[in-house]
Amino acid sequence: MSNSNAATLSQSKTNTRTLTTSAMLVGIAYVVMLMSKMIPSFNGFLDFDFKDVIICMGGFTYGPAAAAIMAIAVSLLEMITVSHTGLIGLIMNILATCSFCCTASFVYKKFHTKTGAIVGLGLGVVALTAIMLLWNYLITPLYMAGFSRSDIAAMLVPIFLPFNLLKGGMNMAATLMLYKPIITALRKARLVPEAAQTALRSNVNVGWMLLGCGVTSTLILIGMVVMGMM
Repeated sequence: MSNSNAATLSQSKTNTRTLTTSAMLVGIAYVVMLMSKMIPSFNGFLDFDFKDVIICMGGFTYGPAAAAIMAIAVSLLEMITVSHTGLIGLIMNILATCSFCCTASFVYKKFHTKTGAIVGLGLGVVALTAIMLLWNYLITPLYMAGFSRSDIAAMLVPIFLPFNLLKGGMNMAATLMLYKPIITALRKARLVPEAAQTALRSNVNVGWMLLGCGVTSTLILIGMVVMGMM
């Protein structure tokens, strides 16, 4: 067998293993999401969701683009099976998970150390809190009957801020505790290579495309609110 054929076969096996492991993580994240729904809501309507822990592990292993893809997949599954918030809930789910997991994964990819993981997760909590505060203000009045935008604005600091900080902090702590033992088990099972430089990790175009879509959508919504169209 020529070197080129051997390299192609090896790359094919790596890609297959990556897709298999990513699909497995999506399935686990979906189950964790279902289990999270048994946790009492915060302030009666805000739900904790620990699927971000599993998706963040995938992001740490395969990069931020993979985390974004897994976040979209799990959110779509949630929307078509158990969610009652439709497209708006899907958008909020994707934004929340991507802001936390993709930020943490991006930093960890650049600084592949324990300190890099801690800093990345911390920045993920900050990104999650900031982005969700903005989008709660923009979107929540559209699906919460009886609440005006001024009502939601009054709830941002006393309710939404501590909820997102608490949710992000709990996901950060769980990720730090579980990542090492779980990724070690996956490596022993040969589901994750020792050097996880895979096709999904190198696909940064997906991440930039999603970031561009998120920024564009946010700016459009802000413009519509300012113009009184929402």
